[in-house]
Amino acid sequence: MTAPMPARKPARPFFSSGPCAKPPGYSPSQLATQSLGRSHRAKIGKARLQYCIDLMRELLDLPGTHRIGIVPGSDTGAFEMAMWTMLGQRDVTALAWESFGEGWVTDAVKQLKLDATVMRADYGKLPDLDRIDWSNDVLFTWNGTTSGVRVPDGEWIPADRAGLAFADATSAVFAYDIPWDKIDVATFSWQKVLGGEAAHGVLILGPRAVERLESYTPAWPLPKVFRLTSKGKLAEGVFKGETINTPSMLAVEDAILALEWAKAVGGLEGLQQRCTRNAEALDKLVATRDWLGHLAEDKGIRSKTSVCLTVAGADEAFIKSFAALLEKEGAAYDIAGYRDAPPGLRIWCGATVDTADIEALGPWLDWAWASLKG
Repeated sequence: MTAPMPARKPARPFFSSGPCAKPPGYSPSQLATQSLGRSHRAKIGKARLQYCIDLMRELLDLPGTHRIGIVPGSDTGAFEMAMWTMLGQRDVTALAWESFGEGWVTDAVKQLKLDATVMRADYGKLPDLDRIDWSNDVLFTWNGTTSGVRVPDGEWIPADRAGLAFADATSAVFAYDIPWDKIDVATFSWQKVLGGEAAHGVLILGPRAVERLESYTPAWPLPKVFRLTSKGKLAEGVFKGETINTPSMLAVEDAILALEWAKAVGGLEGLQQRCTRNAEALDKLVATRDWLGHLAEDKGIRSKTSVCLTVAGADEAFIKSFAALLEKEGAAYDIAGYRDAPPGLRIWCGATVDTADIEALGPWLDWAWASLKG
């Protein structure tokens, strides 16, 4: 049975499939406004970039063994920088269960022309993680943004691995506990759980990744924005706020604002709790509607940030109309599933969303379903 169409349209939640604006009450500091319009090479610019790095380190509880830097090109730029500078010394295994993992397969096989082992799974599932050969370098997404599937934890990554673990963690950091001793390279950008701008990427390197950079030179040429070493040594300045190219200080200040807000709501634990509450609220909506389901049926590998839903009998045209109805009413934005994924909905449950807005979405979903089913 489907819920009847409401007599009146429900109250509008402030909602989107992507990160929405951070809650009010946080205004830029005097230092923030002073840094805008100034050179990133100026004393205040360097200080703000370093402060942003320090806040990320503090919130992520990143060990001192790991370096963290702000790099060009959002998460894509950060992950490709890692691939172009470190792959080629060992064989490579690339895992793909959604579109961004497939992108890294394309980079490894078609662009870098590596003879990579590719392990694939359909949307909603994971490949067999126990079959991975860890004498290889391994590329994977921690949380599949377009499939709603995540790795269960870090237990499948051996401590004595010979290869490097490369994790695209853009919709995972700040939402899950990341075992940093199991990760050699991690990348993300600010637009996901922090709800910031996506202009820049963040690159996290463990000691084994640094060793690779300082002991290995790839066979292919590297553009300037990918170069992480100088005279055979790590370019330490990159990890102290001396960015490779000119950053947007406005985007940096927005990230700082988000990180300061994150501290105010309980730090890493507070962000994780907000994500968990949102995902649980959405689970309740799905459980009470027989026409909704989870693309990731196994709850143990289901994302709690980018949650992908199936809609009974829906094709691409139906989903497009469904999302358009909600957008026209200002009730939800951009909630159609990713273009390469099976037709369905994608609901963002990250920390910048209030649980009340997830709950308020339910009647709107019923209204759109009833409207289209007539």
